Amino acid sequence: MSKPTLPELDSSLYPQVWEQQVVNDPQALLIAMLKGRITPDPQAFTKQILANDVYQDWINFTVFGRYIQRSFAAFYQQSEDSFNMDIPALFRHELMRHAQYLPLDQILFVAGNISKNARREKLLTTTLNPATAVMSARTSNQSANKLALTGSQEVIVNQIRVKGRQVLGFAIRHNKRTSERTRNEVLILDFNDLRLVDEQSVSDNKVSNEEVGNTAKLQKVESTVLLRCYELR
Repeated sequence: MSKPTLPELDSSLYPQVWEQQVVNDPQALLIAMLKGRITPDPQAFTKQILANDVYQDWINFTVFGRYIQRSFAAFYQQSEDSFNMDIPALFRHELMRHAQYLPLDQILFVAGNISKNARREKLLTTTLNPATAVMSARTSNQSANKLALTGSQEVIVNQIRVKGRQVLGFAIRHNKRTSERTRNEVLILDFNDLRLVDEQSVSDNKVSNEEVGNTAKLQKVESTVLLRCYELR
């Protein structure tokens, strides 16, 4: 039985108006957030996307929520529990029964470095919420810096564009009463290729504008975002 394709989401979400600025697509919104022209507000984006009928179709197609995603990830990462060695495959098979193909040119985001295992396992947790990706990347970076006792402030955000018709996944339903509601995640369960097509450094314009007035202070907080753009087939 062939899998259905999820309806186009981005075309129903954009263009949008944020802080008196018009953004025509997810990439434009992400860039504006990274450059400091628009404040990354995960809750504001979540409120908007939850009001979208197409997104409601995405999340209402499946009953799987964050608990299922966490449990699946835990099982799939085990390596020495021989008694349960078949569980990850069985779990994945059941999830695949509820997966759909993602529409072409759908844009997704991932914070931080993408695991090297993602290509081998054909498994990737992404988000539709660019603000969530930006804030998660910054939080992870700050935590890593504290552990390493370094002042480096480079943040990594990945943008993934669906370019193949065989990318399988589903939107994860989140509890509206918890902070997880701002995740707006999509679990990718199968694909043919994840390819890096562009990489660029993005600077915060607000930092640059204030640098002349307070150079010494800004050197401690100035951040460079490394934006990696992928194609998923």
